[in-house]
Amino acid sequence: MKATISLFIILLCSIFGFTQQEFHVTSEGKSSGDGSIKNPWDLQTALQQKPEKIKGGDIIYLHGGIYTGRFLSTLSSEKNEKPVTVTSVSGEKVILNGNLSSNRKSVLEVKGMNVIYKDFDVTFLGDYNRIQNDSFLKVDGINHTNGIDCKFINLKIYDNPGSGFGSWKETGGSEILDCIIFNNGFISLAGRGGGVGIYVQNNSSSNRLIENNVIFNNFYKGIEVWSANKDANNSYVQNIILKKNDVFNNGSPAGGYKDNLIVGTDDRNGINIARNIVVENNTFYHNTDVKSGEVGGDAASVTLGFNASSPVDNILLKNNLIIGRNNAFRILHANNLILSNNIAYCGYVHLNSSVLSNIKNWKTDHNIYYTKRAKSFRIMKDKDYTFEEWTNAFKIDDASSWFLNKNFKNNIEPTITKFNNQENKFKVSIFDVTEATSEIDFSEYNITNGTPYRLIDAENPNETFFEGDLKADNKVTIPLNGNKLQLPNGESSAIKTLSNYGVYIIEFSPNSTPSPKETIIDRILDILGRNDN
Repeated sequence: MKATISLFIILLCSIFGFTQQEFHVTSEGKSSGDGSIKNPWDLQTALQQKPEKIKGGDIIYLHGGIYTGRFLSTLSSEKNEKPVTVTSVSGEKVILNGNLSSNRKSVLEVKGMNVIYKDFDVTFLGDYNRIQNDSFLKVDGINHTNGIDCKFINLKIYDNPGSGFGSWKETGGSEILDCIIFNNGFISLAGRGGGVGIYVQNNSSSNRLIENNVIFNNFYKGIEVWSANKDANNSYVQNIILKKNDVFNNGSPAGGYKDNLIVGTDDRNGINIARNIVVENNTFYHNTDVKSGEVGGDAASVTLGFNASSPVDNILLKNNLIIGRNNAFRILHANNLILSNNIAYCGYVHLNSSVLSNIKNWKTDHNIYYTKRAKSFRIMKDKDYTFEEWTNAFKIDDASSWFLNKNFKNNIEPTITKFNNQENKFKVSIFDVTEATSEIDFSEYNITNGTPYRLIDAENPNETFFEGDLKADNKVTIPLNGNKLQLPNGESSAIKTLSNYGVYIIEFSPNSTPSPKETIIDRILDILGRNDN
């Protein structure tokens, strides 16, 4: 019996010695608060707490409301396996609004390691200037300037007069997951767009992960894996993974189409080379009437390489759908490159002559190319190659195939991606040349027949597209005819996707009779019971 009592005391000490703490923030909270539900903090006070106060495993709950300000988070967890979490209260809408007078250049700046930020909006509300004149201040949505192993999950980042998300070189191991990033940017005095969806770098050996995001209608580019530094002395665009993202129609608010993805640097020294980049299972799309064979105009969708002095190296491009116009797929300067199982619809595959000295290092297989002419591979300052000439001359793409644009094969299956932190939430990406209604099968997810759901068009994320119940065959019917678009605040040039492509968020209602959860006391009694036996 003494042994049992001793074990009970030890268990209590170990459990309650590491109890997760919960803190509370409201839009009316005070710096003099203590973070309790009765005496909550304001947001800035919460975000500057020391590790002695907020420890790994603790949660800061943001209660519903609009938090106007530009905020700096120095939160940090010293326990690698237990991050601090900053999240909205379940079911409550939280908006960080950066539209006020301030010299800070982001709505939220993050300096700290091992923190999760999830389930809130980052934006500018009301009237503000998006023209780059004397009174203009570029303000990004989120700038993660330093601190490793952070996660940014299920955020909506939109309408910021700068880039959506800057994820800089000293943030190795961090992840951006399940976010919707759109309508960010500004117009220069020359009429050109500025501001990208995500700008990412990494000087660490730890991989950065950007997965299952929807990035569209930003004023300049979609994702820049990039550095503009012309005189670098070290390498910091490396070890980055892009998976299952939908990136489309970026550049359109400024009246044109820009790269949905660019991987490269402008380093003239050949030191800061974009390397060890994985691009897998993504869709990169610009409005293109594929059914009619449309291909004219400038609409680059994916570009690899920028400066001949720094060709991209060790790049994997696999299982991606690349749709655009004449120059949709560009390989400008590349050393080691693997292209596998991609579908590219473009006028030509555009390449610069520098590839001629490196193409022997490439591995390409099982790709499908659709171009407007038989001479489909254009190497600048060299010549245009037919597909047969291409494979014979460079001994690559033997298992790949080529067709004219007008012969596009409509056999691309819709993709379903489950959100990382929500059991009943999914992203559905559909590309269908026939513009028909799609039947999406959820059989593998074990969702009960008749479960209610609501469907959201990602391009109009603040409204429900329609609601229904899961049918007996476990399928949800999604028509590709949504015509509503959340336009950028103060701009009307952005465009809705055509009816051959759409991205949807589907949320199933939680199980109304969840299994009972085992409590701490249950576990203690269970252990004590086993001990007595």
